[in-house]
Amino acid sequence: MSRTVIVVLDGFGIGAMPDAGALRPGDVAADTCGHVLDRAREELGRPLRLPVLGALGLGLVHPHPDLARRTHLPVAAGRVGLGYPGADTFAGHQTMMGADFSRVTVARLADRLDEVTAALRAAGHQVEPLDGRPLLVVDGSVLVHDNLEADPGINWNATGRLTDLPFDGILAVARTVRAVAPVARVIAVGGNADGPLAGFVREGDGGTVGLDTPATGVYRNGGLQVQHLGAHIDHARQLPDLAVRAGIPVTLVGKAADILECEAAVRRPAVPTADVFAHTLEAARAPGDALVVANVQETDLAGHQQDTARFAQVLEQADAGLAGVLSLLDRPGDRLVVTADHGNDPTIGHANHTREYVPVLIHRAGEAACELLPDAASLADIGATAAVSLGLDPAGLANGTRLRHAEDAA
Repeated sequence: MSRTVIVVLDGFGIGAMPDAGALRPGDVAADTCGHVLDRAREELGRPLRLPVLGALGLGLVHPHPDLARRTHLPVAAGRVGLGYPGADTFAGHQTMMGADFSRVTVARLADRLDEVTAALRAAGHQVEPLDGRPLLVVDGSVLVHDNLEADPGINWNATGRLTDLPFDGILAVARTVRAVAPVARVIAVGGNADGPLAGFVREGDGGTVGLDTPATGVYRNGGLQVQHLGAHIDHARQLPDLAVRAGIPVTLVGKAADILECEAAVRRPAVPTADVFAHTLEAARAPGDALVVANVQETDLAGHQQDTARFAQVLEQADAGLAGVLSLLDRPGDRLVVTADHGNDPTIGHANHTREYVPVLIHRAGEAACELLPDAASLADIGATAAVSLGLDPAGLANGTRLRHAEDAA
């Protein structure tokens, strides 16, 4: 019997990948972890208290002076490249679970404006461009636009104010757009904005035009509803489905419950970090085998808001939550995997994700050694390694190979 819990600290990068400056030259300096630690010391007058992340080996893979270089726990620690283009939560999680996301189509909404307009009108919607720009106002209230929080052309959004229409109406528009969209993800967003959405439209990188979603206030005003509609993926060849077919219960927590597909999984959507860990702890108490995949979203939200103090606060809260999870995974073969899906450096000067390496910190109950892993090329290798931990054949996944040496002692 073994349990594997994967906790994704959304947006927690540990330094720019070699191609990070291809789109935005300033991103070569991205280092979410290091910059949050630096600013926290300046603003709080003390180093961040991250004892669990330190014990799991974060200091082994990031050279920051506030992180310990040693650990007494049986861990395997390393860093992983993203294995997909851009820096995107949906693509990151799908890749981590074993999907091959290396060939997603990149397109601005402007490139497919006529096709999207025709599809929406055929579905009975009224559609007009906003002030002649390449984004659409649907039924006078929903804005269809380029997503400005990921790299250009990776995602499109359908955003509406919940004071104008229910979320189901926004989602209906997003689903029609998804049917003709070639991009990785169409995101339906509903929330309480500070004013009319048209006042928050701006130009993005690469000729994109979209909504400055953090500036609208929907992330901070409460009531946020989001649904991610992804490109077609063979979910049968991802880790959750592989586990279910082997009789292993699967629980998806937080944002993972929104963006990962597995019909038999228990879903526990949540945004507050305390709720994410409460659900994770409940699932980790399973008496038998279990796979739990949890996403801590508030780190990513703090990055989008360029709020270093908030990012630091959530990290300390997540560290405390990890302590509780770690205390439960005490059977030989149990695994706690802490990682991320991309970077989101709140000091970089923009509100977009940053293309960074991410940590992979694996606690291996019942083992004795601490191991530093060589760099891995793709998040898919995390899913393949988790498959091995659960006694599954990673060849059943569409993508990924076991992290080198990570499970040799298992």
